[in-house]
Amino acid sequence: MVDKFILAPYYLTLKFRNFLYDKGLKKSCRAGIPTVSVGNVTVGGTGKTPHTEMLVRMLLQHGYWSDKKIAVLSRGYRRKTKGFQQVTPDGTAADFGDEPLQIKRKFPQVTVAVDKDRIQGCGFLAHPEKLASSKKARRCIDKDIMPQDLVILDDAFQYRRLTPSVSVVLMDYSRPVFKDHLLPAGRLRDLPERIFKADMMIVTKCPAYLEAGDKAVYAAETLGMKGYDPETCTATTPAGERKHIFFTRIKYCDIETFFPEGEHRFAYAKQAILLTGIANDKPLAMYLSDTYKIVRKLSFPDHHSFSDADIRSIEKAALAHPTAVIITTEKDSQRLLDCKNIPGTLRQRMFRIPITVDFLSEEERSCFTSALDAALQG
Repeated sequence: MVDKFILAPYYLTLKFRNFLYDKGLKKSCRAGIPTVSVGNVTVGGTGKTPHTEMLVRMLLQHGYWSDKKIAVLSRGYRRKTKGFQQVTPDGTAADFGDEPLQIKRKFPQVTVAVDKDRIQGCGFLAHPEKLASSKKARRCIDKDIMPQDLVILDDAFQYRRLTPSVSVVLMDYSRPVFKDHLLPAGRLRDLPERIFKADMMIVTKCPAYLEAGDKAVYAAETLGMKGYDPETCTATTPAGERKHIFFTRIKYCDIETFFPEGEHRFAYAKQAILLTGIANDKPLAMYLSDTYKIVRKLSFPDHHSFSDADIRSIEKAALAHPTAVIITTEKDSQRLLDCKNIPGTLRQRMFRIPITVDFLSEEERSCFTSALDAALQG
C-alpha cells in the first residue's frame, strides 16, 4: 500500500504523458529517413547493445541494405561531451559513452553518433552538410560524415518525440515486466503495457531451447498474449492486435585480452576474479562458473566510472589470488581502457568476454528479417 502511494505521482505522470502523445496533443515527428528504435521499459539488463549489434550485423548482410549507409544513434549515457558527436574508435567512454564506443570499435565501417536530441541527431545524419553551419553542432569534433540511409536508434523506445519506422522493445525472460514495479520500488521506467505499442517484441536471455509450446505458454501466461503462431511469430495482445514476438538467447564468446600487455596464458587459469559494472551479472557468473572457480566478485553499478580507489581494490583482489584471471564484460572494458593508472601486471591478467545474441531458431531469424524488411520498405 505504501509503495502504491509513493509511486502514484510517477504513475500518473507517465499515464498523462503517454495520453498526450497517443491523442496527438503532444507532437511526434518522423526522421525523414528509415529508423529502427531499440529499447525497453525497464532500467538496463535486457541486452539493448548486443541486440543493436545484431541488427547492424543483419542489415549489413541483407541484400537491400548491404550497400547502404547504416548509422547508429545513441544518447551517449554518462558521456562528458555535449550535443551531437560522431563516435571515433580512438575516443574514450568519457567522450561518447561506453556502449556507442563499443559498437563503433566492433563495426568501424558504420557511422555511430551520440545526441540527446534524437530528432536533431537523425537530421545531421541524413544531411551532414548542415553540421558545418549549425550553431547546435559547434561542439562537434568530427564532422566528416556521409549522408546516411538508415538510422538505428539505441534506447529510444521512450523517446516519443520521434516516431520510428519500426520500434523493437526488449524484455528479460526471467524478469517479467507485468510482475515488476515502477521506479524506485522496481525496475520499470515506463508502464508495462507500453510494450504492446511496439511493432516487434523480443523476449531476451531465454533458455537455449524453447519449443513452440513453451513460447505460447510464456506469451499467454507472462504477457497475456493469446494464439501464438510459430510460423508467423505473432500473438494477439489483450487489445486484440496481432503483434510479432520473438525469443533470443545470449551466446558467450571466448575470453580475449584488451590491453596490449595482455598475456594469453592467463586464459588457462582455473580461478577467476569477476569484475563487472553492469545491471545484472548473475547470468555471466553462472556461465563462467562452469569453467572457472570464481574466487572474488567485484560488482559496481551499471556504467560505473572506475576510480583510483576501485583500481586499488582490483589490485588488492589480484594480489590475494595471484594465479586468477580477471574477467570483465566487453562494455566495462571500454571504460577500463580509459584508466591510465592500471599497473602493467594487472593489465596482463585482464580479459573480457564478448557476447552476441541470436534467435532460438533459423525460422525465427528468417521471420524477423522478413518482418523488419517489410516494415522498413512498406
